[in-house]
Amino acid sequence: MQLTNKEKRIKRVRAKISGTASRPRLSVYRSNKQVEAQLIDDIKGETLVSVSSLTLKEKATPTEKAKKIGEMVAEKAAAKKITEVVFDRRDKQYHGRVKALAEGARSKGLTI
Repeated sequence: MQLTNKEKRIKRVRAKISGTASRPRLSVYRSNKQVEAQLIDDIKGETLVSVSSLTLKEKATPTEKAKKIGEMVAEKAAAKKITEVVFDRRDKQYHGRVKALAEGARSKGLTI
């Protein structure tokens, strides 16, 4: 079975990125309507923090929602005393909502 180009990109990115307890992986999932972010410890195989745009109640553009999700992830990470993360954009370009999420996380003190 051959891999699609999308699956190849995901595998290529994940081969270079791994999260630990002190520096977890910030994994970003973007669909057409929603954005989700997780902080993952790959050594233990557990999710430390998870935030989704489904939890947001206010109306906003998708990019504004992504920035808010980034800020929420950074706040939850700070509560768990996490200051540095490794950014995993999966197969998406660092552009638009993915970039807004990263900038929102940086604005609240998370080092990427």
